Amino acid sequence: MSLAIALAAALAWAVLLLGRGGFWRCDVDDRDAASLPEPARWPSVAVVVPARDEAETIGATVAGLLAQDYPGPFRIVLVDDRSRDGTAEAAQAVADGNPRLEIVRGAPRPAGWTGKLWALRQGLGHLAGGAPADYLLFTDADIRHAPDSLRRLVARAETSGAVLVSLMARLRCESLAERALIPAFVFFFQMLYPFRWANAPKDRARTAAAAGGCVLLRRAAFERAGGLEPIRGEIIDDCSLARQMKAQGPIWIGLTDRVISLRGYQGLDGIRRMVARTAYAQLGYNPLALVGMLLALALVFLAPPALAQAGSDSAARAIGAATWLAMAGAFVPMLRRYGLSPAWGLALPGIAATYMLFTLDSAWQEARGRGGMWKGEPGPRADPSRAGGA
Repeated sequence: MSLAIALAAALAWAVLLLGRGGFWRCDVDDRDAASLPEPARWPSVAVVVPARDEAETIGATVAGLLAQDYPGPFRIVLVDDRSRDGTAEAAQAVADGNPRLEIVRGAPRPAGWTGKLWALRQGLGHLAGGAPADYLLFTDADIRHAPDSLRRLVARAETSGAVLVSLMARLRCESLAERALIPAFVFFFQMLYPFRWANAPKDRARTAAAAGGCVLLRRAAFERAGGLEPIRGEIIDDCSLARQMKAQGPIWIGLTDRVISLRGYQGLDGIRRMVARTAYAQLGYNPLALVGMLLALALVFLAPPALAQAGSDSAARAIGAATWLAMAGAFVPMLRRYGLSPAWGLALPGIAATYMLFTLDSAWQEARGRGGMWKGEPGPRADPSRAGGA
């Protein structure tokens, strides 16, 4: 039995390493951005920033956006989603009267909408009063953009004809908990959504992905897709939006060091809350899918080290050890991106076990009516009535 399990785990990793778009190589990124040709005419851009209780980071976010070297016209709309910590005032202080920044005071969330998407919807409503922008940039209130970020995003969209360009922000990785778990978060995201598959034409790959902290949209295609209303209740809104947009044309997602997340995770519990917000939604809120996923992860991540150390025969131990080393090696490119020792790769089984516990917690929170919790507010599935069936 142990030999059969060892062979199954080894086969699973062979498929992951050889047949899943080379996700583990971490080489789909924006390092080529500076070499992209610049358009003859720079299109107009409207930046929409949803913000709720983000006074700690909003200053750096707004300052970065105002410092963009973008040659074309652009404006910034900050939607203050009922903040209680002076988020809008902190943004105004940094802007110091700069007319590019416009602040919209958000209204309470209607049933059926997630808080972030409702804030974005209000920002779009504010924009409707003026000349329509050629592009929309949705970016979070804890993201710091390099001065050339917007210019490079638009150049990529114009060069490739993409209707969506998204950058996976470099996440904060300073505390012990962050070093242990954050690189794996990006690793697992790419395992689920291989970037090469996401960037392939829709007739070659159905995978679609975006990273919600930085998403540039071609406005006309976004409107053809129905805007935000079709996904108004989606917790994993970025990938839902990417699926909508891929039906309209090519999309592109990549890693970057040009866009930085400023959010700290307050130790292990902060990361747990981040993962628990969306993990069960990823499984379609299906208990059978949850059980199947946990069994699959146990085979792929936990069985190899267990067999390597306690297999019932030498062949199982050898295969388990080789598979463990292979998974550790697959993690090394991501560890290097975050400046961490390759030795962390050997801890990947334990890291995966932690994420399995977070996923169980996600299902538990959903059962308690607290699924999708963000900033003290549960997701739309907890609403007494769900508008439009969301």
